[in-house]
Parts: sequence; C-alpha cells; structure tokens
Amino acid sequence: MSGPVKVWYDGACPLCLREIALMRRLDRRGAIAFVDVASGADPSCPVDRAQLLARFHAEEDGVIHDGAAAFAAMWRAIPVLRPLGLAASNPLVLRLLEALYLRFLRLRPRLQRLF
Repeated sequence: MSGPVKVWYDGACPLCLREIALMRRLDRRGAIAFVDVASGADPSCPVDRAQLLARFHAEEDGVIHDGAAAFAAMWRAIPVLRPLGLAASNPLVLRLLEALYLRFLRLRPRLQRLF
C-alpha cells in the first residue's frame, strides 16, 4: 500500500460512529484517514456527498471502493483485520460480504433508532 487508506463515514449515524470508533482503536499505525461526511464536504473526494452518505466508501491506492469492498480496503490497513481484508480479495467472498452489507443497509434505519 502506497499511502493511507481514506475512509468516508456518516458521522450523524450512531452505528457508523461506533464502527469508526472501533476502527480508530484498531488502527494503531494511523494507516487510515477518517473523514466525517456529515460534518461537511470533502473537496478531495470525487464521489457525491449523497452517495457517500448512502454507502460506505474508502480509497485505497487511488482506487475508490464502496460497500463491502470499502470495508475490505479498510480491514487490509489494520494488521489484526488484514486476513479478512485479504480474504475479501476473492470474488466469491466479496460477493458474500456485499450481500450481507446490502441486508445491513435495509436494516440500518431500524438499528439507528435503537442507538
């Protein structure tokens, strides 16, 4: 990896905040630049803000990923999660993770109300 992974997240989402807090604790090397999309636009991001709020996005080696692929990019930057991120390089594993992510997106509004 040539530089830090950039992760855009919804800082107004309680679930997202919990996830990002965990990732920050695990990212002891500072390999991830976390950007809160809810607090304002990121002029360096080529993705529309509405898209960033609708799906998880990450940039790794100049490539922007979304959904499960974005999570995999983030995981590859964290040593303890790197094996899971590398496993997601397999198209079958990534498809399974994406299917799970799409299910989560359908449940997300209800889960947010709980938090």
